[in-house]
Amino acid sequence: MSQESDHSHERRTTHSHRHNDTHTHHDHATDLDWDVLGPQLEQEAELSRPQYEEAAHWIAGLPTAPRVRRVLDIGSGPGVISCLLAEVFPEAEVVAVDGTPALLERTRARAQRLGLGDRVRTRRAELPDDLDELGEADLIWAGNALHHMGDQRAVLAGFAALLRPGGTVALVEGGLPPRRLPRDIGMGQPGLEARLDAINAEWFEGMRASLPGAKRETEDWSALFTAAGLDPQGTRSFLLDLPAPLSEPARDYVVAEFTRRREMFEEALTAEDVAVLDRLVDPEDPAGLRLRPDVFLLMARTVHLGRRS
Repeated sequence: MSQESDHSHERRTTHSHRHNDTHTHHDHATDLDWDVLGPQLEQEAELSRPQYEEAAHWIAGLPTAPRVRRVLDIGSGPGVISCLLAEVFPEAEVVAVDGTPALLERTRARAQRLGLGDRVRTRRAELPDDLDELGEADLIWAGNALHHMGDQRAVLAGFAALLRPGGTVALVEGGLPPRRLPRDIGMGQPGLEARLDAINAEWFEGMRASLPGAKRETEDWSALFTAAGLDPQGTRSFLLDLPAPLSEPARDYVVAEFTRRREMFEEALTAEDVAVLDRLVDPEDPAGLRLRPDVFLLMARTVHLGRRS
C-alpha cells in the first residue's frame, strides 16, 4: 500500500498496502471505503513527495545505477510514487503493484492526468503469492511494504530473482516516528506522542507475529541483502520538515492521523490521554489541531539499496 506514511503502521495494514507505501497487504480491504481513503492516501504521499523525489534522484545518480527500463513499485497505493518514478526515470515502464483495485484505478487516473499513461501500468497482485508473476525489473521500489510480509528474507530473495543484472532493490524501511506537536501541549501529561509511539510499537509487533509464515529477522538490511545474493549499495535517510504554521493539506493529514490513533488505540490509552485526543481532534476547540498554531510535521524515512551483480 503505498509509500504513504511509513510510520503509521496501523494505517498501513488496514488502509493501504501500502505502498505506502503501502500495501499486497490489505487485510480488511473489502471493509474500507476507498472513495474516502484513496484521496487521504494520495494527499499523504504528496506531502512526502520531497523525500521520495530526493531518494529517487539519489538512486538515479549512483555510479552503479543501471539503465532503468522497467520499475516495479511494490505496494503502490494510489500511484503518487509510481508517477514520480516515471518522471525520474524517463526511459522506464513503471508497474504499480497493489492488491486493491480502487487504488490501482486512482493510479491510472493520475498517470493520465500527468501525461504518463503510456508508461505507468498497473498490476493487481497479492504478495508474496504472486511475486513470481511480476516479471523482471531494473528497479524494485518497496515502500514500507516488506515488513508486511511474514517471511521478509524469502520475499527479498524473490525480489532479487526478478532483478536484471545490475538492477537495484530500494527498501523504504525504518526512519524516525513523525512528530507533530511539542512535548508539552499545555493539557494532559506531557509526552503524548511518545506514549502513542509506544502503543504503536506494541501493535506493530503483534501485527508482525500474526502474518502468515511470520519469521523474526534482525533488521540488518545490509546482511539481509547479502543473504539474498545482493550487494549492499548504501543507506540514506530523507527528512520532511514542515514547520508551524502548517498548510491546510498538511494539517488535514495530521488531524486524520490523530483521529485514527484515537480510534484504534482507545483501549490502550489512559482516560486522560483519550480526553486530550478528543480535544485535539475537535475542530471547534481552540486547543485542537485545527486551530492551534504550534502544529508541525517532522519525519525521516530511510532507504536501503541492494544491487544484483
